[in-house]
Amino acid sequence: MSTDSALTAEQILGATEDVLRRFGPAKATVVDVARTLGVSHGSVYRFFPSKAALREAVTERWLAQAHDELRLITTETGPAAERLHRWLATLFAAKRRKAFDDPQLFATYMTLVGENSHTVETHIGTLISQIADIVRDGVESKEFHPARTDSSTDIDSTTSIDATARAVFEATAHFHDPAHAASWSDPAADERFEALWRLILGGLAARA
Repeated sequence: MSTDSALTAEQILGATEDVLRRFGPAKATVVDVARTLGVSHGSVYRFFPSKAALREAVTERWLAQAHDELRLITTETGPAAERLHRWLATLFAAKRRKAFDDPQLFATYMTLVGENSHTVETHIGTLISQIADIVRDGVESKEFHPARTDSSTDIDSTTSIDATARAVFEATAHFHDPAHAASWSDPAADERFEALWRLILGGLAARA
């Protein structure tokens, strides 16, 4: 229970998640969110001007929940290969927790993600840029050799590094794209992840 004067955007987003869990995306309304908070629906609209804006904001919040931990790995010092492996494993673990700890809410968010393609694209762009930062560190330390592109003339060009980062992200899609969530409970999932990582590392390894 909150009051109109003490209400915050974070409280609204938390309540929205609770409402989505109870009613699902098709039936959840702004009135339900306001009732959960004990405020008027007009109070919710002061923060989010429409139901669509509220759904987009709660989707963005859900997608971004793993960013802080991933960002910390990105900005650490140390061998790039170890950091990239840990970054990918952390992303996989975070997505797997979302899928299995609260499957009903996970399914709900898959619906919302489909409604908010721009938010998803921004999320993916953030993740790929973090991979690129680690790859760049690896190139500078001579650990990595990024993929060439048709337009790249310099082996450590930004174009090559960005292309390499996107390739790593797309190659590991099986372990972070919700479309593959059903396979994440397979007892061999971790072994398959590690096999893929070894293949990626072999491709990234700097050549003499």
